Amino acid sequence: MDKRIGTCTRKTKETDIALTINLDGQGINQIDTGIPFFDHMLDGFARHGLFDLNVKVSGDLDVDSHHTIEDTGIVLGKAVSEALGDKSGIRRYGYFILPMDEVLALSAVDLSGRPYLKYDAGFTVPRLGTMDTEMIREFFYAVSYSAAVNLHLKILDEGNSHHMAEALFKAFGKALDMAVSPEPRIKEVWSTKGSL
Repeated sequence: MDKRIGTCTRKTKETDIALTINLDGQGINQIDTGIPFFDHMLDGFARHGLFDLNVKVSGDLDVDSHHTIEDTGIVLGKAVSEALGDKSGIRRYGYFILPMDEVLALSAVDLSGRPYLKYDAGFTVPRLGTMDTEMIREFFYAVSYSAAVNLHLKILDEGNSHHMAEALFKAFGKALDMAVSPEPRIKEVWSTKGSL
């Protein structure tokens, strides 16, 4: 396979984002969103998905974290889609159940070209650091729709909210890594339709 690298930029009145992802990386990253807890979550996603990820965001954090987090999700999804190309020769589906101490999180991905998010995570605190916990769903919604993927995320066993958030991001990284991995037995797109 050729190098699978996606780059996306987005500049609005609310955010200025530059992002590059290498799907065949080693989990090396440089992340600066201005939201330390969000940086920590993206680091977990990249390290455990073995994606090389560079993210630089300047957002209107004086308003709140919404635009920065949602727009980063949009840009990440577009970069992943670009890196995948026509999706020939990949596994397409990926899943992972990730334990983090008392928490158990599930992530399942289908790179179907049909966007959908099913999300089930009940946080007991409104904020983790300076990141609103309700923005975790908004981030994954933005990724799923901009990358046109079917994404399921579910907390199977609840616990500490930090553990829950981290488990979701890491499980997503692991599931996406499986889905984008080459399947040596096929060369074409893995679909009865002939395209994704």
